Amino acid sequence: MEAERLEDVQRERALYRKLLDLGHRTEIEPFLDEALALVVEMAGAQRGYLEIRDDRGPTSSPTKPFSIARGCSDVEVAEIRAAFSSGVIAEALATGKTILAASALDDPRFKDRGSVRRNRIEAVLCAPIGASRPLGVLYLQGKAERGPFSEKNRVDAERFARDVLPFVDRLLFERRLRHDSDPTRPFRKLLRAEGLIGRSEAVAKVLRLVTLVAPLDISVLITGASGTGKTQIARLIHDSSPRAQHPFIELNCSTLPANLLESELFGAAQGAHSTATRKVDGKVAAAEGGTLFLDEVAELALGAQAKLLQLLQSMEYFPLGSSKAVQANVRVIAATNTDLRAAMARGEFREDLFYRLEVLPMRMPALAERTSDVIELASFFCARAVETLKLPELEMSPGALLAAETAPWPGNVRQLGHAVQAAAIFAAGEGVSQVEQRHLFRDPEAARGALVRLTFQEATWNFQKEYLGKTLGELSWNVSEAARVPDLARSHVYNLIKAFGLERKR
Repeated sequence: MEAERLEDVQRERALYRKLLDLGHRTEIEPFLDEALALVVEMAGAQRGYLEIRDDRGPTSSPTKPFSIARGCSDVEVAEIRAAFSSGVIAEALATGKTILAASALDDPRFKDRGSVRRNRIEAVLCAPIGASRPLGVLYLQGKAERGPFSEKNRVDAERFARDVLPFVDRLLFERRLRHDSDPTRPFRKLLRAEGLIGRSEAVAKVLRLVTLVAPLDISVLITGASGTGKTQIARLIHDSSPRAQHPFIELNCSTLPANLLESELFGAAQGAHSTATRKVDGKVAAAEGGTLFLDEVAELALGAQAKLLQLLQSMEYFPLGSSKAVQANVRVIAATNTDLRAAMARGEFREDLFYRLEVLPMRMPALAERTSDVIELASFFCARAVETLKLPELEMSPGALLAAETAPWPGNVRQLGHAVQAAAIFAAGEGVSQVEQRHLFRDPEAARGALVRLTFQEATWNFQKEYLGKTLGELSWNVSEAARVPDLARSHVYNLIKAFGLERKR
């Protein structure tokens, strides 16, 4: 008897430890997926279904339930969901008690239920999650090894339902908090912005402008440093505009020599130049009815600028070598990381073209202006690397996320994305399940004595670490004083200490 009790305690401890391992998840869907996989394996079930309903959210906009299935077809999932109003699940939710049936087909409580008869349901274990007011349900059906679920399976399922509840409550609370404090939410409802990552005030300001310009057939000039996402915003404007069903054509003005750029943009008549052996349609013609996006527009030669100005003024243009005007129906969105006002002062950019393009100024913020988005961006880039490169399952560790959040990214979102992708490749090569700080910021000394040049990011990182460590040492690790010297928030200094792995020497 004592041995059985000891085994039971050990099983309970093992389950809770596994749930704790999942507790670092910040989104409820991946947490539920891994939690269900854990309990399905533990019970030896053929099929599993886990559903959580956030009934404590705002009644004005009730959220859809979060549901995860294992070993179930789409039809079976639909049948399980239908059982919320009748059948085994309905009984468990109504009574707040676990349902254990060796064969639902033979159980007098359920054998006459339509879903039970249709699906020939036999071994069933269903435990409500939450007592007086169930928040959800765990539903297990069929044993991998034929036979009923055991009393031990029932105890484990109830233990799982009890232990998983605090994690679910926390994740739902944090989700509601993000939802309520997300300044981008009102604008996302008006746009096709599913792929845009970030909930910062800086992103909200950009989205607000997008909602204003997207429905209007006006030119747009997007400014901002390299890697801030100007192309993505241009695409968002197009996708959210009346032209969304027509082409979005992109031309990077810095990738072609000046003598070819005009032909690439406006097309060329046969014989207009040595390579024009036939009539060539340009990007303007390709974008007919849609949007022409000119990236790095400051690189256009003055002659091409004059032609672009004519296009914007009259919606007509002349292909290279042709005297016949062509009508156009395009919207022009331009982007640059150059100070166009300074370029105008130098005579390198036409003033009249600038004011034609800049109907409503839109500047993309640097990543340093939206550091609260870094964790979400890094997690997104990691998941995308796993999917596109077919890597084993990986996620960013808490330490790596904190390090990413506190590091400088002079190359902005693009640099962060490339760094996370490289880190995911290194982590996958080691066979680990998490991307750690050492993968994201590799130590150049590990290159077996080879001379390795520090990147700007690595040099800045090392300087900050050394500076903070020295400051803390001189102030006997008085964090408040150490924060005052460089004029930082104390909470940020604590984050830096953790990110750098600094420890007080005893």
